[in-house]
Amino acid sequence: MSTTSPPGVSVVICVYTEDRWGDILASVASVADQSRPALETLVVVDHNPALLRRLAKRFGDDGAGAPADRVRVLANAGPRGLSAGRNTGIAASSGEVIAFLDDDAVAERDWLRHFAEAYADPRVMAVGGRTQPVWESRRRPAWFPEEFDWVVGCSYRGLPPGRVPVRNVLGGNASFRRSAFTVAGGFASGIGRDGDRLPLGCEETELCIRLTRAMPEAVLLIDDRAVIHHRVPAARERFRYFRTRAYAEGLSKALVSRSVGAREGLATERRYTTRVLPAGIARGVRDALLGRAGGAGRAGAIVAGVAAAAGGYALGRIRAYRGGGRYAIAGVTGVADVPASAVPDPPGPEAGP
Repeated sequence: MSTTSPPGVSVVICVYTEDRWGDILASVASVADQSRPALETLVVVDHNPALLRRLAKRFGDDGAGAPADRVRVLANAGPRGLSAGRNTGIAASSGEVIAFLDDDAVAERDWLRHFAEAYADPRVMAVGGRTQPVWESRRRPAWFPEEFDWVVGCSYRGLPPGRVPVRNVLGGNASFRRSAFTVAGGFASGIGRDGDRLPLGCEETELCIRLTRAMPEAVLLIDDRAVIHHRVPAARERFRYFRTRAYAEGLSKALVSRSVGAREGLATERRYTTRVLPAGIARGVRDALLGRAGGAGRAGAIVAGVAAAAGGYALGRIRAYRGGGRYAIAGVTGVADVPASAVPDPPGPEAGP
């Protein structure tokens, strides 16, 4: 196996609201404290002029004690939303690898070191890590199943341990080699979150599938030693959010499946729904029979989550076929409107989550 020296890493943090001011500062500080320093931290502000001015002042020449050339504050140059914000960061960055960190998460000290080491293998095009929830109420709600931690943007029960190949990385704790975007284009707008609609997602899934189609030899990894801690606000600890997010995931998966085909778009989800979730229901029922707190609630939440996601997927498929499933893919030189039907759908091997 051919290897090279670990590359330099730029970190992109996309932000959109002053309500997360303290979280944003903590996120940036965790990057500054890395055992392997980042080349730069790019904070991309999503169409919020007041927040842009405040952050520019905070991280200017005399702000926060941070060198101006290490923390850069940018305005999202594309349409509103996380995908365009990430694409803005990619275009402005200088590292061979670009890592993405959520604005309400903090990275452990060796986060970037584990990412960079994986890229010593030139075949590796993307590396994700493990995201642990930090519950605002100080503990996981008794009814909330670990199998559904993706609802709150965290790694979920069922992901493989260690450093292993996967189909796609999870966007809030992920990195890509710069050449991956040259080959496949950037994140697609119209799939992920834009701050105003349902809590959609899956933009990183679509990108990873598009990448491995364009470069079949590409290796995508998850390394569970690359850890971040993601804050879960009280509003997201409620069943109403749980159900809404599961429904939104179904809508997103429908768009991804429409663009890349159901075989690849749902390969991992089939294993998840046929193996991981039945085991979770069984554990919940067992705990309920043993009188353990939350067992029945967890089993019921899994069933409700599956039903909500299935409903969202069904409606999303109908909408995608009626509307043509158009979305925008950012390229190296700009953004082009690409119809979903233009994306080829050759058969491919199933991979990890």
